[in-house]
Amino acid sequence: MRPPVAPYLTVSPALAAIAYYTAVFGAKQKAIMPAFDGLRIMHCELTINGGAVMLADAFPELGHTRIAVPGELVTASVSLEFEQADMVDDVFAKATSLGGKPETSPTKSFWGTRFATFRDPFGHRWLLNGPLR
Repeated sequence: MRPPVAPYLTVSPALAAIAYYTAVFGAKQKAIMPAFDGLRIMHCELTINGGAVMLADAFPELGHTRIAVPGELVTASVSLEFEQADMVDDVFAKATSLGGKPETSPTKSFWGTRFATFRDPFGHRWLLNGPLR
């Protein structure tokens, strides 16, 4: 069963994003549907940190999505809540070593978590939180 809310990312190339999310977050592929062109992904569902993240390549020819402008930042963010604060540091280190752009290095937040943010190589922003004890 999926959580009640799950982000759906448009990301091209989707296969590269799937590989990145697997390496950084330990994502597990739950479902994948290749497109008829044999080059793109119509739909993929990943399990990340116990939740669902879905993604697909852009299909501008269908009129529902557009290809991102190079260098353009995506306006939505995905927030991950970890069970331990040190997981924030571990994920941030993996993400940035594999091409993610750091925004906020791991720090103690005023709201009581270990917190960090980064942009993945596809422009999506990830917020990482882990409880301080």
